[in-house]
Amino acid sequence: MPKIIAIGESVLDTLYDSENRPIKSFVGGRIANTAALLGKAGKQVTMVSECCTDHTGDIIVNFLASNGVNTHSIDRFTDGATAVSLIFENSGDVKRINFEKYPGCRFDVVWPRIDEDDVVLFGSFYSIADDLRTRLFEMVNYANERNAIIMYLPGCRHGINCRITKVMPAILENIEIADIMIANRSDIEAIYPGEDAETVFKNHIEF
Repeated sequence: MPKIIAIGESVLDTLYDSENRPIKSFVGGRIANTAALLGKAGKQVTMVSECCTDHTGDIIVNFLASNGVNTHSIDRFTDGATAVSLIFENSGDVKRINFEKYPGCRFDVVWPRIDEDDVVLFGSFYSIADDLRTRLFEMVNYANERNAIIMYLPGCRHGINCRITKVMPAILENIEIADIMIANRSDIEAIYPGEDAETVFKNHIEF
């Protein structure tokens, strides 16, 4: 059975109501949750990410492991704190505040084995951040050389559209190497404001 390697950030989200009262906390990150769903479905999944050895990191890693995900390729750093995100909802308006403290040397992961026809999922902030992208893209290139199936999930962070021109070269390179790209409306709006999915495909991807 082909393996699935999911590469992306792991964060603990806490949702607040309109009165600023916490409602619930849950593991965030599109790719981390995709890995959990696939693992729960019985697929052979490895998560490649980073979490501190703090209690928050334990919650994330235990959540993945409890859903059948291999967590051996998660970098458990000691100097810093696992990322958390506070999400405030008020009359349909959503405000997100992120807190994170990473060590100077980041993403020191042990890469899993990749074979032909394995599936590699990558994206989110890791695929465009200067301090992470180089190492991540080495792995994606290697997976491509091994004839793995590459899937790109942009998952743009809230507010990234204000500096989209800076990261556009990385996004275009990600699209080019991917066999499949999965994006929702908010991703498309952040990357290509004012264009729908069909227009984006015809104007920017099909060639």
